[in-house]
Amino acid sequence: MSKFVLIGSGLAGGLLAAYLGRRGYEVDLYERRADPREGNIVGGRSINLALSTRGIHALERLGIADEVLQHAIPMRGRMIHDKSGGLHFAPYDVDPNKHINSIGRAALNTTVIEAAQRYPNVRVHFNHRCIDVDLHEATAHLETSSVETAVSAANPEIVEARGDAVIGVDGAFSAVRQSMQKKLEKFEYDESYLAHGYKELTIPPGPDGSWQMEKQALHIWPRKSFMMIALPNPDGSFTCTLFWEFEGPRSFKTTKTDEDVRRFFDEEFPDAVPLMPTLLEDFQQNPTGSLVTIRCAPWSYRGKVALVGDAAHAVVPFYGQGMNAAFEDCVVLDECLAEFPDTRERAFAEYFSRRKENADALADLAIENFIEMRDKTASRAFRAKKKLDHLLEGVLPGIYLPLYTMVTFTRIPYAEAARRARLQDRIMYAALILLAMLILAISILLFR
Repeated sequence: MSKFVLIGSGLAGGLLAAYLGRRGYEVDLYERRADPREGNIVGGRSINLALSTRGIHALERLGIADEVLQHAIPMRGRMIHDKSGGLHFAPYDVDPNKHINSIGRAALNTTVIEAAQRYPNVRVHFNHRCIDVDLHEATAHLETSSVETAVSAANPEIVEARGDAVIGVDGAFSAVRQSMQKKLEKFEYDESYLAHGYKELTIPPGPDGSWQMEKQALHIWPRKSFMMIALPNPDGSFTCTLFWEFEGPRSFKTTKTDEDVRRFFDEEFPDAVPLMPTLLEDFQQNPTGSLVTIRCAPWSYRGKVALVGDAAHAVVPFYGQGMNAAFEDCVVLDECLAEFPDTRERAFAEYFSRRKENADALADLAIENFIEMRDKTASRAFRAKKKLDHLLEGVLPGIYLPLYTMVTFTRIPYAEAARRARLQDRIMYAALILLAMLILAISILLFR
């Protein structure tokens, strides 16, 4: 049986290790950070995730979905906060039972790592940083050091991890992908950054441990060119994320002092400020992250190396699908390895063929949804369109599906969902024009 070396024990890395372990492969999983189960979680980096149908399906196939969802809070729609403090709730779907799930990264990461370690053929190694990959030999070169001693940190040992294949599940700034970029002549790579960055903030629980806002909602403060969102946590807190321009007259760059921060939040988010006692400390101390979209091709080399998740296709977070898409990668790769057990190169190529178009479609959808969330959700026209979507979905079940429903609550491939939504919109707008013309014609006949 083949041996896989996996680089990165984040969410998709742990899940993929479990899938490969279940198939009987030997798996060595290497992670540059310390064991997250020991509390080694870096704060200020958007710890909340939105788990939906695609991700749940991937967990169900391993029998761990119920275990994960015990830690989740259902979010049944968007709660829109306008500048005057008014609230408008917009359900995600016509079916009230359909919801997305807010879950903390640490709890989910722990669950998938432990699921992988249930297989005796899976071994997990923390504090191992990949510095290079030999693509021809399927060998990863890693620096290893103990976080407990300054001596070992200053003089890391270099180890080799050999396998039949190396899989990079090591995120948007993947060391495995960088090795492919350097060593493959025909490797296509594109990265694009939004002009916006993000900063994590906090709304703590109430004095009695209760949630200070509606807990079963994703809260959005849309402000045209920027926005803030908040997701609930099991302890009664909300993790807030401010998405704002890096530069400009009003931006992260120009908002430096406590007075600047307080003035900005008082003007833009007056209903949130009383709920954020650590606002100034959070704003000054938490890092400002960047938002990158990464596209590349190919995702594999000769059956020796492959990329999964953000390493292959990082997307901005505005559809809540980055993790779900990475989990779906694991499902598809597992299926391809089952279909072509004796031809790993064919399995990797088939995986790429099935996922590349959909990953590119999701990248576009995520950017479009950012514009929708920050610019449109506060408008009456947008809310009317959503109500019409839900009306048509109810009247034409299985025939008409809103784009959000297809992306979030089905496993329809992302590219197919995007094409179907465009067709539905053209038909709907044509029907509205015909209806308007008919009403005009009837009016003319009645009042001649």
